[in-house]
Amino acid sequence: MDKINWGIIGCGDVAELKSGPAFQKVNNSNLVAVMRRNAEKSKDFAERHQVEFWYNSVDDLLANTKINAVYIATPPSTHLEIIKKCLDAKMLVYLEKPITINYNEALILNKILNPNDKVVVAHYRRELPNFKKVKELIDTNSIGKILFADIQILQSKSNKVINTSSDWRLKPEISGGGYFYDIAPHQLDLMYHYFGDVKNAKGFATSSEKNGVNEIVNGIIEFKNGIHFRGIWNFNASEKNTKDECKIYGEKGVITFSFYGENVYLKTDDSESEFNFSNPVNIQEPMIHKTVNHFLGEGENPCTVKEATKVIEIMDVFTGKIQAK
Repeated sequence: MDKINWGIIGCGDVAELKSGPAFQKVNNSNLVAVMRRNAEKSKDFAERHQVEFWYNSVDDLLANTKINAVYIATPPSTHLEIIKKCLDAKMLVYLEKPITINYNEALILNKILNPNDKVVVAHYRRELPNFKKVKELIDTNSIGKILFADIQILQSKSNKVINTSSDWRLKPEISGGGYFYDIAPHQLDLMYHYFGDVKNAKGFATSSEKNGVNEIVNGIIEFKNGIHFRGIWNFNASEKNTKDECKIYGEKGVITFSFYGENVYLKTDDSESEFNFSNPVNIQEPMIHKTVNHFLGEGENPCTVKEATKVIEIMDVFTGKIQAK
């Protein structure tokens, strides 16, 4: 295999800009086919992005012999069913987060994976320059021994950072539990990526009486290396109190950044620094580049199913779906 030929299952809002065009920009990668249940929208996407084939059936797309890899970009409730079909068809898989609708389904996914299956999870912030800079600052001991991290995601009903164009996110049976299950995987994955294995996790959540989605989620983590974490997500904050911030505290300083911004701030006992970055237009492009290399045998998996399973376990603990082990 010298080229990855992609099919997208679920060519909706995320594939439109964040990921779809990147499959055509990365070296040794080509977008061959797309699928959406709405045939007209599938055809429209294909024509606008110069994609050769379009379908409204998963089975029809998987039958296309020109494809050797699939990007699953459907809502979480369909992930397990679709990835089973993709693996049966011997496809390489790039899977959107959260990997499944809940932790129990994630365990099923882990069990059906064979050693030769290649699945990468789209926790793409790992490969963006600002978040890589944070990891570099941690790894180079810029603030000394890390003590704890604090996340505050406070968004109003008219928030500007979360995609609210699709109401499926507010249907727990499809999304898992509202906007928390849509955006928290990114934040918690970075904490896991930065700090390693989790020892303990606990949390509390308040759900809307109207639709049962998680409006406020509060969680704490103790990592095995002794680092502590606390985070709060509030999707019913006032406009004046909106916030998107992470602070990582060490013995000699603090690193501050946002999840929807591009700058990183370092404050130590001796100095203050600001690092400015610019993300790619198609924000998943760096992760897709790493994924293609991995599929071609030229690099390690940039985010495994096992890692993503730990993230959804933490989310389900925070929201009270499962008890912490």
